[in-house]
Amino acid sequence: MDPSRNHRLKLSIIVPVYNEQSTVASVIDQVCGVHLADLDKEIIIADDGSSDDTPAVLEQLKKDHPEIITVHTSLINLGKGAAIRFGLEYATGDLILIQDADLELDPNEYPVLLEPLLQGQTDVVYGSRFRKTSNQIPFRTHLANRFLTEMTNFLFGSRLTDMATAYKVFRADIIKSLTLRSARFEFEPEVTAKLLRSGHKIVEVPISYRPRSVQEGKTIGWLDGIEYMYTLLKYRFF
Repeated sequence: MDPSRNHRLKLSIIVPVYNEQSTVASVIDQVCGVHLADLDKEIIIADDGSSDDTPAVLEQLKKDHPEIITVHTSLINLGKGAAIRFGLEYATGDLILIQDADLELDPNEYPVLLEPLLQGQTDVVYGSRFRKTSNQIPFRTHLANRFLTEMTNFLFGSRLTDMATAYKVFRADIIKSLTLRSARFEFEPEVTAKLLRSGHKIVEVPISYRPRSVQEGKTIGWLDGIEYMYTLLKYRFF
């Protein structure tokens, strides 16, 4: 970022939510508790048609944190990509960070994610789960992500280690300049492909990761992996 700026930068944190009644309050409390000395922040929660008690939890959160939380509720479940795209329409910050609501990632690592952007090293930062050796990542998850990331590197000439990471941070003007169309989890390969095709440098930093199980609410599956591959090929060749 420009060191000569004469205004405080703002970080917009977009939280796509779908049926996360058991975790979203903890995540938002953690996000609110993160101290960023040089940044203002706003939280934009996009409730993607939750059918559990998530809307009631969000209403209580609005009362607890009225100054920084905006909540939108979709009538139907469209998908993570659609929720993020809606959040982008409401974001007013200079920087934009995507935060899942499932407790797999640690908001206390925001300073690490933001540092390369604030130092002007890049316009985009990805948090890599595979650059921190202490993370206990299931073998199947590791294998699938390794394949998709290597496919990304082969198609776009990049050197990423974790294309599918949920922790992505962007300069707002960069992410908003992209025409994004994804409705579901294919947001990850779409935004990566379009950033790389546009010539943007993606810097990775190591992050912590606590994977949750299907029983805990994990919803991404092998069909999403096929969609990832199709999306990468589509935006590379068409």
